[in-house]
Amino acid sequence: MQFVLTAYDRPNALSVRLEARPAHLDYLREIASSLVFAGPMLDEEGKPCGSVIVYEVEDRTAAEKLVSGDPYSKAGLFEKVELKGFRIVVKDGVVGA
Repeated sequence: MQFVLTAYDRPNALSVRLEARPAHLDYLREIASSLVFAGPMLDEEGKPCGSVIVYEVEDRTAAEKLVSGDPYSKAGLFEKVELKGFRIVVKDGVVGA
């Protein structure tokens, strides 16, 4: 089952993001088999202001565990976090069912 995380950074938290980024990237490497895609959201100036991650996991509990284990979450980077079920319909220009 897929879940999409949309996480919004706290205001003025770029330094928190930058400090936690190496550990965050290591964590993504560790859980790579559970990731569909991941990346930062960018503000109007092109600076990171949040994250979007799509997980492929057994259930919501597994997705929540991955979110809480992320160094960004542990560092208190996020002001608001949304985790919802997700289904890819178009991937790499191919429309699926």
